[in-house]
Amino acid sequence: MNADNTGVIIEIISRKNYLSRKAPRIRGASYRGERLEQIIAANIDEVFIVTSILEPAFNNKTVDRFLIAAESSRIKSNLIINKIDLDSDNKYSKWCSFYRGIGYFTIETSTITGNNIETIKKLIKNKKVLFWGPSGVGKSSILNKIFPKLNLKIASISTSTMKGKHTTVTSRLFFMGDETYIIDTPGIREIDPYGIKKEDLGHFFPEFRNFINACRFNTCTHNHEPGCAVLRAVKDSFIPEIRYESYLRILNTIEDDINF
Repeated sequence: MNADNTGVIIEIISRKNYLSRKAPRIRGASYRGERLEQIIAANIDEVFIVTSILEPAFNNKTVDRFLIAAESSRIKSNLIINKIDLDSDNKYSKWCSFYRGIGYFTIETSTITGNNIETIKKLIKNKKVLFWGPSGVGKSSILNKIFPKLNLKIASISTSTMKGKHTTVTSRLFFMGDETYIIDTPGIREIDPYGIKKEDLGHFFPEFRNFINACRFNTCTHNHEPGCAVLRAVKDSFIPEIRYESYLRILNTIEDDINF
């Protein structure tokens, strides 16, 4: 850094990893072929995908899209289900058990009661971590609770749509001491994983992995092919049907003519 606060780039070092999604659609624009890639962040140790049980309501299909985006980037994923203080029926416990059963570290939180806030603080120590998820689920509120000096801007959800309003407008990196770095990201309303071939998508669903190699075809998309071990596992309840439904929804967003 120079005396006038300017600097010079002297070397560009390769990323160890990065997280991305398909660039959002622009209203009124027509699309031909593959949408562009939008980089979210790079050189991440772990990603914490944040969702809420209510306000906005929990959506497992959206959660699965975030998880698959991280899986395809080979970044360790954790799931935070926030706002459990609003959940008088304890619905969050079912979803926590569900995703733990798949193999994801899943934790329930509340910034009102402080539930598990200290646990998250310990988990992220000495790491560079990304907090990522839909708008309005409480990412910035959780970070403010862990690190009050951050004083990140927060806003209530829309009363008309019951969805979050954008408060964070760009990804920001914060050094919190003890080799701990926090990346706060804008809330996302649309998430399509980028750069996945149809025949590879199943590899990013952990519960598929014990069955994929038993499929008759090595290019099986686990949709309609004869001799598909994944389809058989869904039928026999070894793979949860709601996760397979998520798989099909993502599969249908992958362009047939994608080239890499």
